[in-house]
Amino acid sequence: MWIDSHTHLDFAVFDPLSPYLQAAQAAQVEACVLAGVQASRWPPLYQLARTSPYPLAPSLGLHPYFLDAHQPDADLAQLQQTLQRQHPNKPWIAIGEFGLDPYCAPLAAQWPLFEAQVQLARAHQLPVILHVRQVHDVVCQYLRRYPVCGGVIHAFSGSLQQAHAYLDLGLRLGIGGALTYPRAQKLRRVMAAIPADAFVLETDSPDMPLCGYQGQTNQPARLPIIAQHLAKLRQLDLTELSVQARQNTLAALPLLAIYLR
Repeated sequence: MWIDSHTHLDFAVFDPLSPYLQAAQAAQVEACVLAGVQASRWPPLYQLARTSPYPLAPSLGLHPYFLDAHQPDADLAQLQQTLQRQHPNKPWIAIGEFGLDPYCAPLAAQWPLFEAQVQLARAHQLPVILHVRQVHDVVCQYLRRYPVCGGVIHAFSGSLQQAHAYLDLGLRLGIGGALTYPRAQKLRRVMAAIPADAFVLETDSPDMPLCGYQGQTNQPARLPIIAQHLAKLRQLDLTELSVQARQNTLAALPLLAIYLR
């Protein structure tokens, strides 16, 4: 069984959602994490997670890609209020997806939201789901000063040294469709060399299509293909990899276990 640790199944492209969930179940994907990106999307995302018979575990964050759409003061106040009303049987499992991305906007414009979400994660003792592009050293430096309760670096693409820096901070590395491309030699070398407890699997559905599926909507049912590539790299059979990946995901996102009962 597999867990997709990063999806956006609340996006309109998945309407209707049931065929995608049926395909995920058929592929032995037992649960998916719903990564929140905008305050306006948090209520319907949570409603989807609360009512779905298939395990969908929600997180809530303010993604830098949508920086122009965020209302920082109001959104952060809503984030704080939402976390104060956590439901024990259907909790938000993490803060994220949020982070820093120089391709989205100047970092100076992103920084206040990044810092505020890290501090809220610390205050509520929740893990983070971080979107980081080309500023891994900056993020690591900040998190050394302000440690969080674990979490995931989504779609990790840094060096082995940067990988170990995140691992030293108690974070896991999200491995997705990029691994399936023959040109991803640096990423493959890093993924072959990291410790067994360092990774989680993710699709980022509907984004990050796998090699051979370019131009198509990505979906959780393709997670086992990513697993096959990683198993080959690490010289494991799929059963061993499945056990390790599941263990790693639940260690990174402990409240996810509530949705698997």
